[in-house]
Amino acid sequence: MAPRHKKPDMLYFAYGANMNTERNCRKAKILTVARLPDHKLSFYEHSDIWDGGAETLISAAGEDLWGIVYQLAATDSDVLDIRQDAKQDGTGAYFHTPEDVIGEDGKIYSVLVYKKAMLGNAEQPSEEQMADIIASAEKHALPMVYIEGLKKITTKKARYPVPMKGSVEEFLKNFVPCDC
Repeated sequence: MAPRHKKPDMLYFAYGANMNTERNCRKAKILTVARLPDHKLSFYEHSDIWDGGAETLISAAGEDLWGIVYQLAATDSDVLDIRQDAKQDGTGAYFHTPEDVIGEDGKIYSVLVYKKAMLGNAEQPSEEQMADIIASAEKHALPMVYIEGLKKITTKKARYPVPMKGSVEEFLKNFVPCDC
């Protein structure tokens, strides 16, 4: 019988609300704060979880999207795909794609990032969503100029308590042996 090979760990660039380590990827190892050049945080369509625009990254010449580089076990990356609704056949709300980010130390990290599969119409994020993103950015000591830019994003008040927990979170909590 041929030996089974373990899938290698992966590096994941978390931005926006996915930087919240209390809710996402608690077992993942944080490697560094990093930036993705020529990209920015943006919001499209509707997120029921936040009652505001669903976050994604988009190309933006001259801008930097800041976030965290995590090292994930292969099994944890499968859980993250479930959480992000990223499907191998491309039918999910998000997909992951390789990018190179620049760590605070100047080192280049080859990472996977999640992007919305279809942008649709721009929609404002909820106040609560942006408060969560800003709190995570401050907790991870992202550059102050970036945090100040986040604070200038126009928001709207959520109509119900957010973040809303859904069936994916219940599935992960009850059936997946991972802290992600």
